[in-house]
Order: sequence, then structure tokens, then C-alpha cells
Amino acid sequence: MIDDFGWSPALGQAFAPYAARGFIPGRVAIQQRGSFRVITEHGELRAGLAGRLVHAVPEGGHPVVGDWVAVAARPTEGTATIQDVLPRRTLFTRQAAGGGHAQAIAANIDIALLVSSMNDDFNPRRLERYLAAAWASGARPVLVLTKTDLCADPAAWIAAAEAIAFGVDVLAVSAVSGSGMAEFARLLRPGETCVLAGSSGVGKSTLVNALAGADIMATGGIREDDAKGRHTTTHRELIRLPGGALLLDTPGMRAFGLIDAQDGLGVAFDDIEALAGACRFRDCSHTTEPGCEIIAALEAGSLDAGRLKNFQKLQRELDRAARREDPIARAAVHRQRVVLARAQRAGKKHRGKG
Repeated sequence: MIDDFGWSPALGQAFAPYAARGFIPGRVAIQQRGSFRVITEHGELRAGLAGRLVHAVPEGGHPVVGDWVAVAARPTEGTATIQDVLPRRTLFTRQAAGGGHAQAIAANIDIALLVSSMNDDFNPRRLERYLAAAWASGARPVLVLTKTDLCADPAAWIAAAEAIAFGVDVLAVSAVSGSGMAEFARLLRPGETCVLAGSSGVGKSTLVNALAGADIMATGGIREDDAKGRHTTTHRELIRLPGGALLLDTPGMRAFGLIDAQDGLGVAFDDIEALAGACRFRDCSHTTEPGCEIIAALEAGSLDAGRLKNFQKLQRELDRAARREDPIARAAVHRQRVVLARAQRAGKKHRGKG
């Protein structure tokens, strides 16, 4: 059964030390709070974490959907205990709520399907953020634009997506009318794992149902006033499609903080990186310097000011996240704040005496 979920000879070699200890391999198919469903040679088993794994693994290292794990199975009871997580090929992450650590979303992903509907919810700045995260994960991003049946001019939306997604396939589909679905299905190859990521209401679960040929995921509508959706998927689940591809649906993610994604940012904005590299001065700030290629592109209209602003915003976001993760950098920032606070207090005292 695990062969149908992507098991390979290479994974078998990596698993050999665990097999010698009496464990069997499994793949996490469903992740809910405090519990998992794992696909094994004995079928699907309910699984919990071994105590050592709970307490010894740092945050972000716990199993997520798509992970291959070593389990102690109790097939007669239909249960198992996850003992360890095998090394991941790719990992799709975001920054946890509140600006904390990296939160793993899905592991061992081949294609990241970044979904947006063609209505008022379409947001190129959000898609740029998703693209940076997808490139950083190691997966191949694809933009999927949904609800062509409700759109008067799909070509305009496709052009807007292609303007920010250099080197990325852009598909326009409708799960209702079937438009574009044959091409979409051909993209999903047997044995490969794909994750659907996007805001609530963009039609991710409807796509899953259409591809699966059955209503296996709950679906909901969107609010009429702002085109924003309601949450229907409440957990992450890996589904094997009739053609053999594996599709992972995720809850809607409107807030998506980047973390540890500098390389992905560079790929997603390689047009800006190339312009910056061609500036006359290596330390160009792209504000007033002569010979600045970014300024020239803005003036010529070949670079969108909103795209540049978003690139700079995401750069600052990643820098802040890196400082939080790096204790030395964090301590330096703290010292700077202390010095600034003292200077401000001293200035107030001086003004008071004056």
C-alpha cells in the first residue's frame, strides 16, 4: 500500500536502520491536533507521538502531512506510535502566528499549487509571497487560477499572474464547467505529491473533488460583499487520486509569514535581483544614485512600483525573522535598543533642565 503513496527504493535504504529495530515505514496522510493518520503496509493506522519525539524534537520538527515516519505498529488495534521522522526532500513552511518559529505545513512535496480565484480576492502581492515560500521549499510552484466560469475576461487575469510568475506555469480552470481541468490533471503525475495552498474560498476543495471524481472534501461559498471565503477544510489531508498522483489539501491561509526563505525570494523576484546586480554601484540603495537600473526600470515602466515595494517589504520581514532566530543578532538588536532608549531618556532630561 505504501508503494501507492510514493515509497521508493531510496527510502527503503534510508529506512534500513529503523527496520533493524523492528519499526515499519509509514506516511503521514492526515494531521489533526494531537493525532495523525499514517499509511502503512497494514493500511491506515491512528498514530500518536512517542514521548521522546514529543519532548526531544524542537518546534517545527514534529511530523506533518507528507512526512515518512518510522512507527511501532499495532495492526490488530489499528494504532501506531511514531518513533522518528525520516529526512525530508522538501519542506513547505511559513512563520508561525505572532512572528515565532517556522511552522511546517507539508513535507516531501514535488509541486506547490498556488491557488487564487479570478475575482476581487486576486492579490498579486500575496501570490508573490506564496511564490517565494514555494521556491524556498524545494518544490516546483504552479499558479492555478480558478472559477473561469464566473469570469468575463480570464485572459486579463492570466496576464496579471504571468507578470509576477516568471518561469512558472499558470493554469486557468473551472471545476464547475471543466474548463482547463484536463490540462490540470495531466500536470499531476503518478507517485508525485502536490500541495494546494491559497486563501479560503478560492476553490481548493472543489478542485480536489473534481480531480478525485467524488465529493470527499467539504466545500463552501464566498461572501458576496468582499469575495472572501469561509473555511471548509479544517485539517491537512493527503489524498491519492485515481490517476495515482497524491494531492494535499490545506486550510485557507490568508496570513502567510515568510521565514528562512531568502533563496526563494531571490528566485521569485529574479527580475529585480538582476536589475540590482547591474547597478553602477554595488551598495546602491536604489533611491537617488546615478546608474541605478531599478530606478531606470521604474521610470521606463518595465518594473511595477508595487512589485518593488513588496520585494523590499518581504526582505525586511525575512531580516526580522532571521534576527529572532539568531541569538547573536538578536542580542545586538537588543543592545541597540538599550542604547537608543538611554539616549532618548537623556534627551528628555536635558530638555527638562532647559
